[in-house]
Amino acid sequence: MKVILNKDLAPLGEEGDVKDVAKGYARNYLFPRGIALPYNEKTKKLFEGRKGEIEARKVQKRSDAAGLREKLESLSLDITMSAGPNGKLYGAVTSQTISDELAKQGFQIERKRIEIPGTHIKNVGKYKAAIKLYENASAEITINVLGQEIKTESTKSAPSRPQKKRREEHSREDHSQAASPAEVSSPEDNSRQDGNGQPASIPQ
Repeated sequence: MKVILNKDLAPLGEEGDVKDVAKGYARNYLFPRGIALPYNEKTKKLFEGRKGEIEARKVQKRSDAAGLREKLESLSLDITMSAGPNGKLYGAVTSQTISDELAKQGFQIERKRIEIPGTHIKNVGKYKAAIKLYENASAEITINVLGQEIKTESTKSAPSRPQKKRREEHSREDHSQAASPAEVSSPEDNSRQDGNGQPASIPQ
């Protein structure tokens, strides 16, 4: 069905544009949110009366896009990622990565407006990315992907299990060699036994 856009909606179109959309999309999404109105003689006349106002906004958007393009193209964006000695990244630089980095610089650019070679970058180096602005305008930015090697700290090795095991074995041997009091007979006890091992009578 035909609708006329009441607001800008990327990538569908801008305010005042007439578009053909699915009925369900129009009734369930566009109309309830006030993004579009049914296209008929009434709405057509309504937007004809707003034509000057809509065109003035478009002129402002073109001006804003030109200013943004100038700022972006003067920017050199450095992105540091973990990488191996050969320069291959452990992760990847994506359009979302660039969007996040641009946000840190004060530029709110949606991920879907950023185009990079091959959809993602997997190696350190210098690259170009295109950013769609308004209408057919776009900006080209320079991206420097820098590699950062992951450093591993050397840790002291803990005592090995065999050493611990040997200490435990030595400890058991020492205990086994030490006789318990119950197993040691005193000379006095031996003197009280006769040759048959029977207690000897104590002289009165």
